[in-house]
Amino acid sequence: MRTLLAAAVLLSAFSGAAGAQSPTLTATVGPGFQIRLADGTGNAVTHIDPGTYTIQVEDKAAIHNFHLTGPGVDQATDIEQTGSFVWTVTFVDGRYHYQCDAHPTTMKGDFTVGTAPATTTTTPAPKPISLGARVGPGPTIAVTRAGARLKTLAAGPVVVVVRDRSAKDNFHLAGPGVNRVTSRPGKSTVTWRLTLKRGLYTYRSDATPSLRGSFRAV
Repeated sequence: MRTLLAAAVLLSAFSGAAGAQSPTLTATVGPGFQIRLADGTGNAVTHIDPGTYTIQVEDKAAIHNFHLTGPGVDQATDIEQTGSFVWTVTFVDGRYHYQCDAHPTTMKGDFTVGTAPATTTTTPAPKPISLGARVGPGPTIAVTRAGARLKTLAAGPVVVVVRDRSAKDNFHLAGPGVNRVTSRPGKSTVTWRLTLKRGLYTYRSDATPSLRGSFRAV
């Protein structure tokens, strides 16, 4: 009798643990210009129930990233980083969006959770502008947009891929609401997600005062 009771207790505990396991979704970006969020059966996610989910992220391209946003959620891989990642995300009723920050108008998707709120007529948030920044090799420093040196741009969200290719110099960006810097010494590539306000922004190397430039957000 005691053996049967112990077996029943173990079976109940095992069943409870299995039942508590989070559902799994799969997020994929790359290797081409593709981005997708799929459920456990491989179908594209368009609607799911509220709750905590495990997301297996497969970032297969060094020119893309996977960025998931929505009520209580803001998770992203780096644009120049590839690899496999595991996120634990709790979804609530609402609308969620995913995109590649480098190609937000073409690589994107949306889904709803639970009882999504009615669609409103509010103006959608502006998409981030993609910028490039570099320092080195040698005595060079610049901020560019689509390959051209940046002079002005509209205020708002930006994604800046900073390539620090100098073991001596660093990249230091400062302006209204922004003061970001790469490490010195050492080389690195980092991605900054910033919101630029109207005003003048300057960039420089803290090691070489003559390496500097500026642009204006309008």
